[in-house]
Amino acid sequence: MPKLIEWTISQGLTEYPLAMEQMEARVSGILAQTAPEWVWLLEHPPLYTSGTSAKAGDLIDSTRFPVYSAGRGGQFTYHGPNQRVAYVMLDLKHRNAMDVRAYVQHLEQWIIDSLAHFGVHGFVREGRVGVWVMDASGAESKIAAVGIRIRKWVTFHGISLNVHPDLSHYTGIVPCGIDNFGVTSLAALGINASMQEVDAVLKEHFNRVFTPSSLT
Repeated sequence: MPKLIEWTISQGLTEYPLAMEQMEARVSGILAQTAPEWVWLLEHPPLYTSGTSAKAGDLIDSTRFPVYSAGRGGQFTYHGPNQRVAYVMLDLKHRNAMDVRAYVQHLEQWIIDSLAHFGVHGFVREGRVGVWVMDASGAESKIAAVGIRIRKWVTFHGISLNVHPDLSHYTGIVPCGIDNFGVTSLAALGINASMQEVDAVLKEHFNRVFTPSSLT
């Protein structure tokens, strides 16, 4: 059975290359059984990342913010201040949970359950990665992105939830390759939750969704 998961909440903005180094180091430690599983909550300065399925044409403005190759699945996404990024490093093999689809579904359910705490109905759509909501205009918009990588059944990368980011920053890319839907945030939906409130809700619902037996 997996040991207790370590939780870290970083203050300020964490540079993307440093985050990648830290994740790589922790994944190596988990594989060597010298470090515990880890959930790391943080914010990045404004930047774009490209996944393994990213299309060059979806990077509309390559000069607006730094662009990093993430090594995760998926396409282009944005990270920035007031967006909660959660990097999740779990050992699916030791959890007897070697099912990538089930893992992604649990990440999505984690977000959906957390949104419900704030009275927001989140949902998924076939063929559209991430979690969606009905925005203020009544249209479907993405509020959270999911992008993962798995090495020898240890996960990294994870989710990003829009709390109160500058949504205009998304105009430099086609988010996740989907150009006919918008993006939104808790603030745009009228939910004035602090990052501390969001963090507490995320931790509460993570522990409900990712119990040691929940992925089996």
